Amino acid sequence: MRPNRLWALLLTATALPAAAAPVLLENARVFDGTRDLGITPVLINGTHIVHVGSPLPADASAARRVDYRGKTLLPGLVSDHAHVGNTEGLQHGDRFYTRDNVVRDLRQFQRYGVTTVTALGMNGHDFFTIRKEVNADPRLGAQLYGAGGGIGAVDGAPPAAAMGLQRDAVARPRNAEEARAAVASQQADGVDLIKLWVDNLGGKVPMMPPEIFRAAISEAHARGLKVAAHIHDLDQAKALVDAKVDIIAHGIRDRAVDPMLVRKMREQGTGYIATVNIDEANYWYAENPQALQTPFLRAALPVAVRERWQQPEWQSEQLAGANIPGARKAVAMNLENLRRLHAGGVKLGFGTDAGAMPQRVIGFAEHRELKLLTEAGLTPARALQVATADAADLLGLADRGRIAAGKRADLLVLDADPLADIQNSQSIHAVWQAGQEVDGPITE
Repeated sequence: MRPNRLWALLLTATALPAAAAPVLLENARVFDGTRDLGITPVLINGTHIVHVGSPLPADASAARRVDYRGKTLLPGLVSDHAHVGNTEGLQHGDRFYTRDNVVRDLRQFQRYGVTTVTALGMNGHDFFTIRKEVNADPRLGAQLYGAGGGIGAVDGAPPAAAMGLQRDAVARPRNAEEARAAVASQQADGVDLIKLWVDNLGGKVPMMPPEIFRAAISEAHARGLKVAAHIHDLDQAKALVDAKVDIIAHGIRDRAVDPMLVRKMREQGTGYIATVNIDEANYWYAENPQALQTPFLRAALPVAVRERWQQPEWQSEQLAGANIPGARKAVAMNLENLRRLHAGGVKLGFGTDAGAMPQRVIGFAEHRELKLLTEAGLTPARALQVATADAADLLGLADRGRIAAGKRADLLVLDADPLADIQNSQSIHAVWQAGQEVDGPITE
């Protein structure tokens, strides 16, 4: 097994401030990240869970008690694929990558119950400084991990002009030697994993040559780093699986996966993050304007976005767009491939690409993705497992994603049961991070 940099960073991270006294969460129904434990007490001491279930240890008698009768308690959601500091209202680009904007986004993730965020590329040069600060203080938002700028293609993805990359922190190697050097440089900077863009955007830009992504994957593995790759099409995914990539970071959306690929991914332990919402977001908000009146969505939207999306003219123009039929087909194929890969036992992760563009709404997108997972045939319990325990496992984050002794006290408290209806994930009552209650119900 390759050493895991994420786990090493956790062991050496600055200690978070401990709570003043133990806290006992009582009378909640507990989904522990893999199964329903029923109504079960959870004891927190400092930043971590120290006991789950009855009988309680003797020191629980001194704990501050929180009665969550009628609530459901689950681990904080873990995003394996998101972006931060890349949007401002209706605009996007790296000119918005500032400490304050990154913290703003991490606070919004946290407010929506996403307590761990992996910013998968396009991070500015201040990423490492910001990561250290926010991971030491739960009040600054979700814990942050990521791939720094990432590695893209020369004149290709991510397209600098279309993505507003004026300072373009993305490495763009021209050959295998430069690819290996880019991996070494990013490891020296302190990335948690390597991100590759292997996609020609439907033939609009050059695709990263196989010699480059193979060299990058090989070098990353030699250095103990995992590799996640941006793709769109089946052929790209097959080539990357052959090259032993660790994570396919977007769903396959052009053609159906075949049994041979499913078997190979399962046997190699390749992770798969479907990000179904990435295409659905192009039409869903225009198609469901009534959702804009709900506090759960309204609270997630900047004023400029909300005002524009409420305009009937915008809604009509958006739905008539030339890209919308393709987006609908991509969602349908993504769901079908997710269904096949899940049935075939492939490891799943959780992500949405939230934060990369204004329509990929931070926080809300994750709850929408949970619903999409159930549309692909996963039960609510299985969808929640993907978004908690499985998502943490995919990144090697062994200290979170489950409610168990020794795990971080990153928790989501709901007013309604998501095992009965996954949309009850939106009934947020409280969010806990590192043993501290950091947020409550979502209101405008």
